[in-house]
Amino acid sequence: MLDFIVVGAAQAGLSIAYQLKKMNKSFLILDKEEEIGASWLNRWDSLTLFTPTQFNHLEGMDFPAPKGHYPDKYEVADYFKKYVEKFNFPVQLNTLVTKIKKEDQHFFVTTESGEVLETKQVVIATGPFHIPYTPPCSKSIAEEIFQIHSNFYKNPSQLQKGPAMVVGAGDSGFQILDEVSADWSRKTYYSGDTDVKTLPQEILGKTLWWWFTKTGFLSFSKKSWIGRKISHSKQPVIGTDVKEILNRSNVVSVGRTNDAHKTEIETENETLTDVKNIIWATGYRPNFNWIEGLELDTNGYPRHHRGVSKMKGLYFIGLPWLHTRGSATLGGIKKDAHYLAKKIKKKADKILTTV
Repeated sequence: MLDFIVVGAAQAGLSIAYQLKKMNKSFLILDKEEEIGASWLNRWDSLTLFTPTQFNHLEGMDFPAPKGHYPDKYEVADYFKKYVEKFNFPVQLNTLVTKIKKEDQHFFVTTESGEVLETKQVVIATGPFHIPYTPPCSKSIAEEIFQIHSNFYKNPSQLQKGPAMVVGAGDSGFQILDEVSADWSRKTYYSGDTDVKTLPQEILGKTLWWWFTKTGFLSFSKKSWIGRKISHSKQPVIGTDVKEILNRSNVVSVGRTNDAHKTEIETENETLTDVKNIIWATGYRPNFNWIEGLELDTNGYPRHHRGVSKMKGLYFIGLPWLHTRGSATLGGIKKDAHYLAKKIKKKADKILTTV
């Protein structure tokens, strides 16, 4: 029987796999995609990290790029592939986990194919992006209007001719708005908050993440006073000149999208009748219903302490604000993996002393 099954083969799963291998644990990584790095490759073509090379190292292998370079999604995926090859992690791809159930102190992991794997413990490393969310009004929009969630958006070539609307005030929304509206002949509506805070990628010759590290911004616990303030406040848009984009002659800000009926899109400022494309950069909703008996909080995320769940033997890594703001970064996740490894070892040592 395996000591562990790790669900998810992106940075979270690979980080905990490194620790499990150091502890000589037997484990298997399961991932629903066809290749390592697919969770990044599936996102839009122009995506690049906010963090430069020196802040993207997973433990045991540095990111292979010059200092100060901002990697694109292809470089990240390639890094993951090389990381798996270097440490020879056991990975089973094309394997969607549909159910996890605990019985008699062991876990039974069921896959979409019907395969059932037994393991002593489980680490869920599926990340924060589960179910792409679009508002209910999207179902009332005419079929002739092309709709796509940012999760499936690749580039403007997917869009049909005519005006487009980008919905969403986060990083992805403004990055996609920037790309779509770069074609000055296309009228582009922006639906969302225009009063957003922005941060440049570099300040006084230093990267933003250098300043974050020096000030301790990435190290505040979510339970600290500052951590609670940061985690509950609206996140700033990083590295995108929002003001410049919104001032483009072909960009029209229409406020919040309120409702829709066929070809009419009702927004806060006006009713639009000429929209031919909508990109919904409206985030995701968590889905952990496939883990039987798991206790969830009011936001649908597992109740846990720094990744240690209330179900003995079940752990989480890669959740937003698992412990600090740095938990969501490529280079910061190693701290969470270290903590979980320490807890796992402590549990194993306790079992040995009682046998």
